[in-house]
Amino acid sequence: MIDSPSLFGKAAVLGGLPQHPAVRAILGWNPEALTDAKFDRNELTLTIAPNEIRAACSTIQAAGYNFFEDLTAVDWYPASPRFQLSYHILSHGYKERIRLAAMVDEADPAVESITTVWPAANFYEREVFDLFGIRFEGHPNLRRIMMPDEWTGHPLRKDYPVEGYR
Repeated sequence: MIDSPSLFGKAAVLGGLPQHPAVRAILGWNPEALTDAKFDRNELTLTIAPNEIRAACSTIQAAGYNFFEDLTAVDWYPASPRFQLSYHILSHGYKERIRLAAMVDEADPAVESITTVWPAANFYEREVFDLFGIRFEGHPNLRRIMMPDEWTGHPLRKDYPVEGYR
């Protein structure tokens, strides 16, 4: 976890990562938005403050990460924050993928929609909303996509009963 609020402190904690184009773009835009960075098994994961995810997506898009691949969620119940959103993004120019992660609290499971940055996120956000109950503020049509409209609950939450509510 990155503890230092200064750009210099974050650069020291990140080691060689500030030379990475996505890290450089995020640090140049808003170093406070980057809460963690990890390079493991040749994959870069940048954890972004949940209230900054849309702006972070715009920033890395401008830095050359031009293709939104996927959005998924993980329920870390009973941990807090409970949910992790993982945005998988590709740069054709750099020929590499990165992951943006945002940790979302159970008390108010909501983040900004990134459909204004990448319209392809539309159905992925609807799927996460339907199955995990995480709201995407500003989404053009946020409604269930897999479960019937009258369905109660969100079936991919870990506290959801295996056989459903009866």
